[in-house]
Amino acid sequence: MVSVVIPAHNEEAVVASGLDTLLSAAEPGEFDVIVVANGCSDGTARAAARPGVRVLETATPGKAHALRLGDAACRTFPRVYLDADVRLDAESVRALVSAAGRPGVLACAPEVSWDLTGVGWPVRRVLFVHEALILPGRALAGVGVYVLTAEGHRRVFPLPDVISDDGYVDGCFAGDERVVVTEARSLVRPARTVRAHLARRVRVRQGNRQLAELGRPARRLDAGSLRRLLLAGAISPLDAACYLAVLAADRLLTRLRGDRRGWGTDSSSRHGESAGEPTAAS
Repeated sequence: MVSVVIPAHNEEAVVASGLDTLLSAAEPGEFDVIVVANGCSDGTARAAARPGVRVLETATPGKAHALRLGDAACRTFPRVYLDADVRLDAESVRALVSAAGRPGVLACAPEVSWDLTGVGWPVRRVLFVHEALILPGRALAGVGVYVLTAEGHRRVFPLPDVISDDGYVDGCFAGDERVVVTEARSLVRPARTVRAHLARRVRVRQGNRQLAELGRPARRLDAGSLRRLLLAGAISPLDAACYLAVLAADRLLTRLRGDRRGWGTDSSSRHGESAGEPTAAS
């Protein structure tokens, strides 16, 4: 049995289909799934209810709080921590669990695929550049899923109240203690509009600032990486221009918004299924 914790705040539109993806090819009793509906004002708990899924409800919003509640209810290791709006199938979970069993591995994460349904071309260009920049150093952050062994869990929990839980977890491990599992893949919906993308980016910056205050600074991009990608022809000048323009805007918004960490919720990637739009398969 593998424990899967899914924190969900007002995720009625997506949580059911995410559970369908996770459980459709699972063996009976293979996964112990815990959905933590935290501070919800919609039908998240109802949408998540089904055989094989335990639904916990709390009036207190906050992802870190929900992760702690779900974690406390887990029965076994390794443990999978999965965002409610991210798709992960049973085969990917099995590959992650297998990787977690390797000597010296304390944490792991899948590779990421992007569902670009309805995403505007400026955001597509920005995402393309961003992925090219962070790919060499990507580990546990930004893919919507991470897995902890029992020893890895002792490094992370009790999880503090952080915005960037995956960034915090990533910073708990070094070198080969954390691995990216190429046989596993998560499907992530990016923001669809520039405005929604900026909201997410501001929240990322606020989360990174918080991690730095906790003594766990996020890994920084090499300042020359964008230039090298341009010179190598990996990205176009238009790609770079879009990326730099949005980068300047999100830095400005972060300064203007200060420490108002509640700002940054993106609903643009949550409505596709309820509106009848297709979801890409991993």
